[in-house]
Amino acid sequence: MSKVISEKILYALRNPKIIFDKQLYVMTDLYICIMISPSLSIATHKRIEELDFLKSIFILLMVAFHLLYFADHYPLLKQWVYTFHMPGFLLISGYLMPVNKGGRHIARTLWWFTVPYLFLESAYIVLSTVVPVHDPIKDLTILVFVEKIFFNPVGPYWYLHTLILCGALYFVVFRWLKGPALSRIFALGLAYFSLAYVGLVAWDMSLYFTIGLIVRQSGLTFLQVFRPSWWALPVLGLLACRPDTFHKGTLGGMLTVYAVIATALALYPRLPRVLKHLFLFLGRNSLVIFLFSPLFVKVCKILLPRYLAFDSTHLLFLFIALPLCVIGSLAVCKVLDLLHLTPWFLGRPSALA
Repeated sequence: MSKVISEKILYALRNPKIIFDKQLYVMTDLYICIMISPSLSIATHKRIEELDFLKSIFILLMVAFHLLYFADHYPLLKQWVYTFHMPGFLLISGYLMPVNKGGRHIARTLWWFTVPYLFLESAYIVLSTVVPVHDPIKDLTILVFVEKIFFNPVGPYWYLHTLILCGALYFVVFRWLKGPALSRIFALGLAYFSLAYVGLVAWDMSLYFTIGLIVRQSGLTFLQVFRPSWWALPVLGLLACRPDTFHKGTLGGMLTVYAVIATALALYPRLPRVLKHLFLFLGRNSLVIFLFSPLFVKVCKILLPRYLAFDSTHLLFLFIALPLCVIGSLAVCKVLDLLHLTPWFLGRPSALA
């Protein structure tokens, strides 16, 4: 038996076919699942399905509550969802940021966040002068353009701006500052506080990124810290009854983030297989949905409400617009692939994962 296992291991090591994802390595063609003695361990790299599931929930909520015709009709629900959906994204991003893989790897990761950010934020700034948006720009000058791009982004792409700055500082501090991890985390916290003080990032968002990287640096896995538990559901219900906790920077907000993650992770194993595959697909492609959905959000906002005014709940608008935004974003990926633009825009052969 051991001889057969050894032969399989040697075959796997000699014939690896590896697809490089932005943050994780996924082994294809050969998955080894064996029980061996503690003296022999094999490090395998694969996607964490639970994280993809969480990302699918957060991205669907992000799109849904950017559909203002629906979201503004339920302001308290919107405030509650905003307590945890983007903090959850940044927490996962801090956990997955590959700072331990060397300068070239982290530079490539951050670069392929920067390229779509510069292009899409630029387009959003220009369109904000003519299309109705939450923060319209009345007088666009070169100085205003530079200020929005580098210091104060408008629209949803602030997330990439925060991710790039936090990720770059994370790498610099952990690469060049010597000493125990605790002292480096403290120095990094001071650096993030400085960014927040000058207005480059929101302090509460950098806090969640920091929590994610602390989990990574602790040596614990994500699921060891954020344990699936149905006990989190009544806690979440109690917090949802307290509007004073509907802020991501409060203790109640942090508890809400933890309870949402713990409840979602408890739900995940009980999903039907078809739903599980759908959520995992959306989670793997949450970045491209995030990038391209604002275009379709604007289209739905302009075109749909006039035909759905009879629905006083605005839920019909949500049930039509949300799938349209997601499907439209995925269709843009196919167009990028057909035009061979994906390697130039996302730095990978295919837009969809």
